[in-house]
Amino acid sequence: MKQEIAVIGLGKFGLYFASTLVDLGHTVIGIDNRQSRVQLAGDSLNQAYRADATNKEALEQIGLAEVSLVLISVGDSIAASSMIAMYAKEMEIPQVWVKAASPDHQRLLYRLGVDEVIIPEQMAAVQLASKVAIPGFLQYATFDPEISFQELTIDRWSGKSLRQLELTRRHHIQVIAVKRIDSETYEYTPDPDYVFQEGDKIIILRNTNTPDRLRP
Repeated sequence: MKQEIAVIGLGKFGLYFASTLVDLGHTVIGIDNRQSRVQLAGDSLNQAYRADATNKEALEQIGLAEVSLVLISVGDSIAASSMIAMYAKEMEIPQVWVKAASPDHQRLLYRLGVDEVIIPEQMAAVQLASKVAIPGFLQYATFDPEISFQELTIDRWSGKSLRQLELTRRHHIQVIAVKRIDSETYEYTPDPDYVFQEGDKIIILRNTNTPDRLRP
């Protein structure tokens, strides 16, 4: 069963988050105090309301307490986002996520009991810097920030199979997908006896801090 989700604050980040969830099949209601934003969101969301989210009674009238997750994205106002987050926790919404303006704001929100705090600029900067520093870097694993996914192109491992290479034992990495040089798509849970060809691509899961620099 898909979740019903609310997004408070329909600026660029909030609206993109909300419309993506609609595309993924979720029911999303949007809330903003600017009529222009509400009208813009009305074309892509299931429902959009103009309301002052710092007014708890207004949120209750909309039925915010019925959603399973709320994202609060109200710009750089620490006071407003903290107050709305407090109201959401009082309504016992299962998941309360908040976009923060700074690490200090993030710490405050976690103290209020917020479940997830996002600093988009920080996340984007870390991802981009990692792409520069780590060859083939794709993204960090959400379950552990020290684990990352990387895409590598086969060269020196050509003519050998996963079983022969023993990558997990020797390099502490796990190959989770293989794209053969003559294919456009990745094969997941790859055959351990498949013999690599030069130009094949693999996606690996590894500890980002491992000093071993792979030359596949």
